[in-house]
Amino acid sequence: MKEKKSMSYKINKRSEPAVLRDSAVAEWGRIVTVRDAKAHLSALLEWVSAGHELTITSDGQPKARLVSVTSSKPRKVFMGMGDYLMKQPIHRGSADEAVSWTRGEW
Repeated sequence: MKEKKSMSYKINKRSEPAVLRDSAVAEWGRIVTVRDAKAHLSALLEWVSAGHELTITSDGQPKARLVSVTSSKPRKVFMGMGDYLMKQPIHRGSADEAVSWTRGEW
């Protein structure tokens, strides 16, 4: 059985896929057409994974954006309400008293 070769595009910060050399540049990133994106998808994915952004257009209208998964800020992890609730003052009494106390009606 033949061994399958894997290819990887080595892209440094200065190099870019050939399809991008003739592409337009907008304020939101490089622009390529759907046809060019389909023809050079592997190279474009490697370029985007290096931290660049790419907009794909169809009929002259932007349709999609390719951005690196790691370029976005990581989300804040929800750790629960425990710390918040422990900092709240303890109120012993009825619910009506608690509501009037939080409204400052005491």
